[in-house]
Amino acid sequence: MVDPNQQLVQYLPILIFLFIALGLSALFVFLPMGVSRLTGTHNPDTEKNSEYECGFPAFEDPRSPFDIRFYLVAISFIIFDLEAAFLFPWAVSLEQTGWQGWVGMMVFLGILAIGLAYEWKKGALDWE
Repeated sequence: MVDPNQQLVQYLPILIFLFIALGLSALFVFLPMGVSRLTGTHNPDTEKNSEYECGFPAFEDPRSPFDIRFYLVAISFIIFDLEAAFLFPWAVSLEQTGWQGWVGMMVFLGILAIGLAYEWKKGALDWE
């Protein structure tokens, strides 16, 4: 019969790793905030608190209407990011997959190109 304490000892390295990760993440979050307060660089003004890329004021009602184009650009970014993630393994294994792999990837890229052309034609990428 196996001793239960012996089984728990096997989880000790994982527990140590979790405590170190928690400590480092807390350090990376709270140390810059503390240093900025101590050195006096924490000086918010209207320019620092203004909206940057999100397009709506940061300190208002969070349930206000939101422009759908932000979502469309974000979805497009994710799609083309995934495309890049698929292209690298395809390029590395092209010698093994042959013409079938090449044709399959061209169909995939064609579908994405048609989607991009449609999105561009509909004006989803235009800003006023």
